[in-house]
Amino acid sequence: MPADIPPAGAPADLPAGLVRLDDWGVIRARGAEARKFLHGQLTQDIEHLAGGRATLAGYCSAKGRLLATFVVWPVADDELLLACSADLLPATLKRLSMFVLRAQCKLSDASAEVPLWGQAGGAPSTAVWQTRAEGAATSIRLPDAVAGGTAQTRRLWAGAAPQGLPLLDAGSWRWLEVMSGTARIVGATVERFVPQMVNLELVGGVNFQKGCYPGQEVVARSQYRGTLKRRAAIVAAELELAPGSEIFHSADPEQPAGMVVLAATRRGDRADSAHAALVEVKLAALEGGTLHAGAPDGPRLTPLALPYPIPAEAA
Repeated sequence: MPADIPPAGAPADLPAGLVRLDDWGVIRARGAEARKFLHGQLTQDIEHLAGGRATLAGYCSAKGRLLATFVVWPVADDELLLACSADLLPATLKRLSMFVLRAQCKLSDASAEVPLWGQAGGAPSTAVWQTRAEGAATSIRLPDAVAGGTAQTRRLWAGAAPQGLPLLDAGSWRWLEVMSGTARIVGATVERFVPQMVNLELVGGVNFQKGCYPGQEVVARSQYRGTLKRRAAIVAAELELAPGSEIFHSADPEQPAGMVVLAATRRGDRADSAHAALVEVKLAALEGGTLHAGAPDGPRLTPLALPYPIPAEAA
């Protein structure tokens, strides 16, 4: 079956096409206890992850801080693939492997065997996080990017590249990733955020009914005891930003108000939102005043709408 081609009437002002995701990598987990092992390590229910489904999941330290985020999907009853940022894959694989012990699970770097591609545009023929096999590849429907009230579909392809699609530059794909409001931990942001600080539970990355995993008590306490004072927001910037960079608020210039989680610059003629970022920020800083990049008098950041609501009780 050919890949979805952007249909007539698709949002022409949003990036569309196919790009090789060189900044992503893949971990393979294989063995009779692979699901059980990952279930005990990640923030999502992996034991009951059905075929034809994928999920977002976090991997936390004992202090509840995210070491990595994954897109996880099963390829067999005893085999799963985990896609994450390539720059943190070696350290993450080493750390996970330390805890396998006697479990019947073998972890390996499958990045060379399973290349990843990002597709923007096309008919939304499957629901978010559904997978489908197409020849030598698997496609995963990711959360849509939303800009100016218009949604653009996104898919992750694992394996062979779909044919017949125009090429898309990496910056525009990352811009769509930012505009989806879906956090991806990279090397510069390891151990910086509790999952809720980057809205991970709002996009399906945390299951509060599953069993224990590293950092679970901290994550649960943030959810149920009203201790959450920070969230993720999307901002437009006057210049290109970088993950890990600090942001400041006009009302409290003596200390950082947050940090850049993901950042990107899209190509095209549109000046608005050409530079965009997903930032973690104090909730109080979103109630008034101005946000600035890098320093209290740095370039101004303009908050944009998230593609999903933040619950009133969390805000």
